[in-house]
Amino acid sequence: MEVAERAFEMQRRGVDVIHLEIGEPDFAPPAAAVSACCEALRAGRTRYTDSRGLADLRIAIAAEHARRSGVEVDPERVLVTSGTSPAMLLVFSYLLEPGDEVVIGTPHYPCYPNFIRFCSGVPVLVPTVPERDYQLDPDAIRAVRSERTRAIVVNSPANPTGAIQRRETLAALAELGLPIVSDEIYAGLSYGGAETPSALELPGEVYLLDGFSKRYAMTGFRLGYAIAPPAAMRSLQVMQQNLFISASSFVQLAGLAALREGAAEVEVMRRAYERRRALLLGGLRSIGFRVPSEPEGAFYVFADASAFGRDSRKLAFEILERAHVGVTPGVDFGAAGEGWLRFCYAVSERAIEEALARLARVLPELA
Repeated sequence: MEVAERAFEMQRRGVDVIHLEIGEPDFAPPAAAVSACCEALRAGRTRYTDSRGLADLRIAIAAEHARRSGVEVDPERVLVTSGTSPAMLLVFSYLLEPGDEVVIGTPHYPCYPNFIRFCSGVPVLVPTVPERDYQLDPDAIRAVRSERTRAIVVNSPANPTGAIQRRETLAALAELGLPIVSDEIYAGLSYGGAETPSALELPGEVYLLDGFSKRYAMTGFRLGYAIAPPAAMRSLQVMQQNLFISASSFVQLAGLAALREGAAEVEVMRRAYERRRALLLGGLRSIGFRVPSEPEGAFYVFADASAFGRDSRKLAFEILERAHVGVTPGVDFGAAGEGWLRFCYAVSERAIEEALARLARVLPELA
């Protein structure tokens, strides 16, 4: 965000900046979602809902995940929240007592450790490497496991690497007997025919986190949900009642419309991302970045930038100042990301081509 805020400041001075640092789709939300939201407001659908979410939306979410995972999902296991972050907060609040540990594969989404620490827990980072396509290593988790370990976080497809955890990896994680908190916010955005198995397919205690921000380009709607084991639902509901009451009623109706009518528009987005992914991958490699593991999902390329500088934060700001291209420092995703940069391809092909041209002019000076 510091890179983005500096870029916004430059733009206010008239500088043309290309934003590859912000993980936000450049597409409009599904038309049906926008119409449903407007119609709900006009009809006065502005009251509190059931704290767990509208019944029709929970039924639709359960049906969508049953379709994707092949596992029947009871709508009573669905808790609708004001974005995926509140769902994460509720789940970690339920799972953790002070000093409890949560295992996270790294490089990782920066907020995971923050949420865990906020809930008085201790994040335990286990490296993943591009040579193994950033797969979580059950043996490495077993080595750091303690009597205080309460969960394993899985993010698939992942931010920042775009990696997808394979079905055999997930099965091996389940054999460890620990609860799995599976962030699947980028599910459905996969490329090259890659499968995106869901943690719902696993036996044992699974807490799935998902939402509408990425797949449906509905970031500002702030609509997410958790699918949790039946035994956890009452506690999660009570926390929801106290902390958030319920998600916005008219936004929930927008989400329901997105699920019912937005599939074709999601596929248009996915195909566009696939083209942009190929364009950005080829371009970055041609100008000296190393990408040893191609992203299979989400909309990011995580690239080794050590040929141009090992301090990723410094490098990101130099690129912004010299090339007027915003990129994300790899260190934002933990110490394992230092020397790397994350590039987001949720922008137009024209913007990607121009960004690559600007980088090609500036990078030789940095090298």
